[in-house]
Amino acid sequence: MAGYTLEQAQAQLDAYLDASIAISRKQSYEIDAGSGGRRMLKYADLEQVREMIKFWRGEVATLTPSTVAGGRSRTRYIVPE
Repeated sequence: MAGYTLEQAQAQLDAYLDASIAISRKQSYEIDAGSGGRRMLKYADLEQVREMIKFWRGEVATLTPSTVAGGRSRTRYIVPE
């Protein structure tokens, strides 16, 4: 079991997606590293950002209820008699 919630994982994914966009536009981006710290990411770090996006997408998928329940959502139709 992960040490974070779906909402926390989604927030991390969103932060890294924002970083990726910002890096591609202006070559650097500052991200909240937690515990009051901040981290400057540069274009050279783009591969690391991509790896983190991949990681957090997997975590979000793992924590999403429809994925946990077998990967498919099921639709039931009720036909009135």
